[in-house]
Amino acid sequence: MSPRVIAVVGPTAAGKSDLGVALARALDGEVINTDSMQLYKGMDIGTAKLTVDERAGVPHHLLDVWEVTDSASVAAYQRDARAVVDDLLARGRTPVLVGGSGLYVRAVLDDLEFPGTDPAARARLEAEAERIGPGPMHARLAELDPQAAAAILPGNVRRIVRALEVIELTGRPFTATLPGHTSYYDSLQIGVDVSRPVLDERIATRVERMWAAGLVDEVRELAKVGLRDGRTASRALGYAQVLRLLAGECTEDEAKEDTVRTTRRFARRQDTWFRRDPRIEWLDHARSDLEAAALERVIPPG
Repeated sequence: MSPRVIAVVGPTAAGKSDLGVALARALDGEVINTDSMQLYKGMDIGTAKLTVDERAGVPHHLLDVWEVTDSASVAAYQRDARAVVDDLLARGRTPVLVGGSGLYVRAVLDDLEFPGTDPAARARLEAEAERIGPGPMHARLAELDPQAAAAILPGNVRRIVRALEVIELTGRPFTATLPGHTSYYDSLQIGVDVSRPVLDERIATRVERMWAAGLVDEVRELAKVGLRDGRTASRALGYAQVLRLLAGECTEDEAKEDTVRTTRRFARRQDTWFRRDPRIEWLDHARSDLEAAALERVIPPG
């Protein structure tokens, strides 16, 4: 029996989207987005969102569902994504999850429940972060939960605050609230493996292409509809740097260089996250039979 749900995971710029489309076409499936930033409307170039033509006729779900002023909610995403998965399974279609947001992937595939929230605690931590900056807050998180700190970028105030909030509410490390790898669906995860030097080069090339494709103009238009006020979207890779460029806080070269540097750090964190999951079957991105090798794992010969 082949698994009922497929996921294509790995770091940014590894080539997940194309493989996901190929698998969906071969398996009579549909793609479900697991990239947290591709959920936002209008954030196309900077998130490398596939164009309609690049989707090759394969239906894609959970793209362009949030306004840039909305704060991300993995619990809300879990609810919506599982509804799509269940609908596809009921119709005899194969759900193919594609994206590099590790917690979002686990939210769909694993038996995962998210701790509640305390508005007063959240407001107090946010005010503190505003007062002292993200660095000291991230340092505090590193003391309380080194694993969480390693997975969260030092500038990601929203996630730092959330992790500290959960620690305060539960009395346990944030990562302790994530149980072991207990599957919610019968699933198979395929990881796209790219060596670090090659991935670094791919990221630099991708950033150049995004700039050439009009990322600055895209951010300028999104700023008109509230991007700067979006607590999650405004911190997205590339978007945060261009917002600083538009505010006159850096040069274009500095914005571009910082995007490359920050994206490379983020890709390393993604890779570390996914490597912890022993269920993922890794395939070299460069192999000429990548699609066939992936399909062989989904539907073993014989």
